Amino acid sequence: QVQLVESGGGLVQPGGSLRLSCTASIRTTPNSSFAMAWFRQAPGKEREFVAGIRWSGGYLYYAESVKGRFTLARDTAKNTMYLQMNMLIPEDTALYYCAAGTVIGVSTDYGYTSWGQGTQVTVSS
Repeated sequence: QVQLVESGGGLVQPGGSLRLSCTASIRTTPNSSFAMAWFRQAPGKEREFVAGIRWSGGYLYYAESVKGRFTLARDTAKNTMYLQMNMLIPEDTALYYCAAGTVIGVSTDYGYTSWGQGTQVTVSS
């Protein structure tokens, strides 16, 4: 099982930016179905997909609510995934989780076997 370490959350004003990082302890070369993703969960709401990447091919996926504002990137040498969040709005406030696993669909949480502890993002003036 992959161990995940997240960082980068915090408090930011509306319109501001944050960058989240997730480093994975990948010991063997991932297969073509391996993916990493960010999910988030706001108080009283269900967990939802934010953005994800197929690790081998670099294919990116975004939730409609973050397209144009969030950018996902990876550093394969460091086994690290970054989520650059710009133009943040209060509705982005949530606990953000990094996930990894061999999945069929990147944007559903089914199949992700490793989860981080979560990092809090709060957007407020």
